[in-house]
Amino acid sequence: MHTDYALRLLMLLALEPEAPHTIDEVARRYRISRNHLMKVVQTLAQAGFIDSQRGRGGGLRLRGSASSINLGAVVRQTEDSLALVECFDKERSTCVVAPACGLRGALGEALRAFFAVLDRYSLADLIGGNPSARHMRRLLTDPMMQEVRP
Repeated sequence: MHTDYALRLLMLLALEPEAPHTIDEVARRYRISRNHLMKVVQTLAQAGFIDSQRGRGGGLRLRGSASSINLGAVVRQTEDSLALVECFDKERSTCVVAPACGLRGALGEALRAFFAVLDRYSLADLIGGNPSARHMRRLLTDPMMQEVRP
């Protein structure tokens, strides 16, 4: 969920860069946990993907352009562990068949391919062209704002 929420937050910030967004607003719009989102914001801010300013006039913004934020880099920063199986950690592995098993090699290759694909994409690629961006904005219309609109 951490990576999922991170990518969702980054997409919203890229779609609507003109104004800062609050954690409460983003959690409400995506219908996700505010507490979990707070941890995601901390991770993204520490990694340099977003700026987070407290207080009046504060909020969340992308630190750079959407095209400068690489998806592979985001996933690497937001995933706690990419050790898909115990034997990825040679020092702690207790798997008795690890010395004869080909699983680690196959999964390692798959993981490298996974990141090779993600590394070819930026945040700008996720939000697509104008029709896609408009559709995403409509889907993310703030439910609190809907109640106020005539």
